[in-house]
Amino acid sequence: MTLSYDNVAQGQKCYLTDILGGRVCVHGKKIGKLVDMVIVENGDHPEVTNLVVRRPFGDPSLLIPWDKVKLLKKDEVVVSIDKLEEFEREPQETDILLKDHVLDKKVIDMEDREVEIVYDVKLLAKNGKLMVTDVNISFYRFLRRLGLKWFAKFVYNIRGKEKDHKIPWRFIQSLPQNIGSFRGDVKLKVLRETLEEFHPADVADILEEVDPNQRVAIFNQLESEQASETLEEIDPAVQRDLVPALKKDRVAQLLSTMTSGQAADILSALPHSETREILRVLKTTNPEHARKIDAILGKQEERIGNYATSKILMVEQATSVAAAREQFNRTASDMAVVLYIYVVDAHGKLVGVMDLKEFLHGSLEQTMKDIMRDNVISLHPQSTLKEALELFSRYDFRAIPVINEEGILTGAIPYRDVMNLKHRFLE
Repeated sequence: MTLSYDNVAQGQKCYLTDILGGRVCVHGKKIGKLVDMVIVENGDHPEVTNLVVRRPFGDPSLLIPWDKVKLLKKDEVVVSIDKLEEFEREPQETDILLKDHVLDKKVIDMEDREVEIVYDVKLLAKNGKLMVTDVNISFYRFLRRLGLKWFAKFVYNIRGKEKDHKIPWRFIQSLPQNIGSFRGDVKLKVLRETLEEFHPADVADILEEVDPNQRVAIFNQLESEQASETLEEIDPAVQRDLVPALKKDRVAQLLSTMTSGQAADILSALPHSETREILRVLKTTNPEHARKIDAILGKQEERIGNYATSKILMVEQATSVAAAREQFNRTASDMAVVLYIYVVDAHGKLVGVMDLKEFLHGSLEQTMKDIMRDNVISLHPQSTLKEALELFSRYDFRAIPVINEEGILTGAIPYRDVMNLKHRFLE
């Protein structure tokens, strides 16, 4: 990443934490290091006005105007100034500092509920200016700051858009004018058009607060993936109002992307007539999924097989850790359970398990058999919901594998599906 006056018009981008700490040079000589940036809020994109440069040996700090910067890259800033003394000063009490006042602050919504943490700030160089475009709230950026770049890339390869989960600055409320030693939170201006930028749980919070007519209009603007995840997060009382107002084929399509337990949990909040109509539509496109949902809702069976998902990570025990990681990287984004890797023999029999942390710490030359835990707690398709709840309570698992009578791995039960439904089965 290199930005200079020769190419700023091309729209290069960088992150604040990637350039903080870089040496600042004049005529090839280091004069200090970059420790912060002063910004002025100007419309949707605040502009960087000055660089804060800390000097060695107790010399006074420098405040260097952005127009004196000739080159900016990850480990070096080149400025064009003649007399350092002319720039010896500290930021004023009214100055807004990106590192001091924004980085690592909590992001809260308009009702002071915490949303996330600002782990980084995105900058854009254009037409001779350096502007702030977004605050980044993804844990990916935090891992990179810790020097775990390889780990961040590997883990977030399965997380898609969350890798760059950001909030445009135009949705950040203005910071205090007399900011001084500001230690408050970064506050959002939540508007309808911001929804695609937020986590589904946060979108659900917003939908729960708006007028019912607005709620439907906003929800219909969400893409299918975000809409499905948001629907799961919405309070049941709001679901009862929202879902009947949606087109039945739209609801059926969203339910098809969920596990049977998640879909049943949503339909359980609806009037019986609405549930029957939605299931009728779903049966035309996904009859087996509809049958499982219907079985759960009707309490025809309390068997755990209705909750199992086959979207799990299975690896043969003779597979090397290196090859298993490649398989994980390739397929994990489509899995419903990613926190565990299940190890099977050549016939599909479950022989071991490991959590994601153990898997990532395994030596690449070892086989899965070398690093797996062979003492596996499991369920059978005919196991009851009560048995599953007892195991989850006792062992604090996030998922439990399901095996048939021959020990063949057939799927796994996600913790949240069972816990979300227990109130209906254990009354």
